[in-house]
Amino acid sequence: KKIYPAFIYPGGELKNDYTFPAVRHPRLKVKRRLTWYNPITWVVEGISTKGDLIHAQWWSLPVSLICAIVCSGFKIRGKPVVFTVHNVFPHEDCYLHGILTRILFKLGDHFIVHAAQNKRQITEYYKIPPDRITHIPHGPLHFHVRGGADRDTIRKEMGFSSENWVVLLFGGIRPYKGIDTALRAFAKVLEKVPTARLLIAGKLWQRWEPYEGLMEALGIGDYVRTYLRYVPSGEVHRFFAASDLVILPYHRFDAQSGVGATALSFRKPMIVTNVGGLPELVEDQRFVVPPKDPSALA
Repeated sequence: KKIYPAFIYPGGELKNDYTFPAVRHPRLKVKRRLTWYNPITWVVEGISTKGDLIHAQWWSLPVSLICAIVCSGFKIRGKPVVFTVHNVFPHEDCYLHGILTRILFKLGDHFIVHAAQNKRQITEYYKIPPDRITHIPHGPLHFHVRGGADRDTIRKEMGFSSENWVVLLFGGIRPYKGIDTALRAFAKVLEKVPTARLLIAGKLWQRWEPYEGLMEALGIGDYVRTYLRYVPSGEVHRFFAASDLVILPYHRFDAQSGVGATALSFRKPMIVTNVGGLPELVEDQRFVVPPKDPSALA
């Protein structure tokens, strides 16, 4: 129901995104009862929820206590716990992450990871035997695709002409995403492709002013379109339909990317950095570049 305080997670709340497609199935029952401010809900769900096992999603430090208590309730009742580990290591440095993850993983009977290298990382860092870890790639996110979307109309509405070559950088604006690398690379691209445009869309997790200053210093402000807000599911298709190329210039990363999975759904080519599971998203490894290297990205 509400697993984060608003000040911890500025990325927008899924429960308020009324365009997000709800999954409906006669055998699927969804209960939105867990709240970060009421530990009683954690205990109640852990000891009373029915099921033969619990499949928990592990990705962020603030949910560790909730996850531990709910999963402990299942373990006490003799039921197995399966974790899908979205991030073996945090996006930003955090000393507590490793400590709390080790404690949480003691509850796990089996683990699922999305990137091939994550299996090795969990074995080496958390001492989990390889036979208790399964690698399942993320897969595309087809629910973002909207039939009947007219690319030319969308591009015109966004201010792009038919001659423009649009590069998309999509997702929450965070330090590890490599926005600075993208801007420096784009300045080099403009020297040879003056019709190129950079489209940046996503909710701010940090101050935007440093990037604004960098764009001014590089003289590229007129060629960059920004939508610095949470993008509801019903609008995601507009940004991918308008783009010709998707870039993931991340400085650091650990697993696979929801943005990359969405790009696959729209059949968009990608350039990614050689971090985490990003190289697994592209077939041609010539489109995998070193992180923090604007020249290689350009």
